Amino acid sequence: MKSGKQTWNFSNVYLQSVGTATGPKEAEGPFGNSFDVTYDNLHCNQANWELAERKLLEDAVMSCLKKKELAPDQVDVFVAGDLLNQIVSATYTARSNHIPFLGVFGACSTSMESLAIASSLVDGGFAERAIAGVSSHNATAERQFRYPTEYGGQKPGTATSTVTGAGAALVSHELSDIQISAATIGRVVDWGIKDPFDMGSAMAPAAADTLATHFEDLNVKPSDYDLIVTGDLSAVGSPIVRDLLLEKGFDITNNHNDCGLMIYRPDQKEVFAGGSGCACSAVVTYGHLIELLKQGKYSKILVTATGCLHSPVMVQQKESMPAIAHAVVFERVGGEK
Repeated sequence: MKSGKQTWNFSNVYLQSVGTATGPKEAEGPFGNSFDVTYDNLHCNQANWELAERKLLEDAVMSCLKKKELAPDQVDVFVAGDLLNQIVSATYTARSNHIPFLGVFGACSTSMESLAIASSLVDGGFAERAIAGVSSHNATAERQFRYPTEYGGQKPGTATSTVTGAGAALVSHELSDIQISAATIGRVVDWGIKDPFDMGSAMAPAAADTLATHFEDLNVKPSDYDLIVTGDLSAVGSPIVRDLLLEKGFDITNNHNDCGLMIYRPDQKEVFAGGSGCACSAVVTYGHLIELLKQGKYSKILVTATGCLHSPVMVQQKESMPAIAHAVVFERVGGEK
């Protein structure tokens, strides 16, 4: 059911299991023990970085299925995406698991975009079980969007470090202790930022737009949530989104955090302004925040994944960088009724 302008209410969608896989830098971070699979090398024991990213997504999906003792053919649809051209990590993962596939792209917002779509398919009766998945990899993203790692290019402090990892979430009608109750679909917002090393500034207005719309559509206050977490605004974008929302009359100061700031320790090397990438919000949410919900430390959280929708060609043509954000509500409902 639709509420307001851009929000979907779900009446019968429950989170069944989650799966996560990460690289070495993420394993060394504060949530290293929260991830299902970790690797101590960027190649993830594969021949190249692209194969490594694919392996991470395959691991996340299989971890998700294993927890419910399900086979891939017991899932009706796999909704997934990544940052690479033609979303090849998701596509080739779908080639191997043979689950009917919907490929999506929302840059780093894809984690919540894929979950919102999977949840709508379940709630609408178009799927009994659906898996939402995303992946990103530091070296594959650098090769495609910036400079290959071997180049050794210097970065400013506003840059972010693409998270090497993958996350998957299984949703269905079956009752569980966590319900997916709503999703707000974002609009593309462009404030004219052109610096690809400052995505936090580019994405913050989109995050503020989606969050304000969410509060208005559902007639809720920021204080109704134990935690409001954004995707990868980093140290640059996080204060901007808080200021923009204050201008709109919404104060998230006391219950806001950002996955890009949470994924790494402040003293870790070469994390710059924080983490980014599709996997940033996915592994923090599915690896850490869901566990806090299960433990009862949170009752209701709002995850707003943010994405910068630029490409190298558009940046070279001096285009600005449009951005988008999608938000999903997770609620602890106390298990089976």
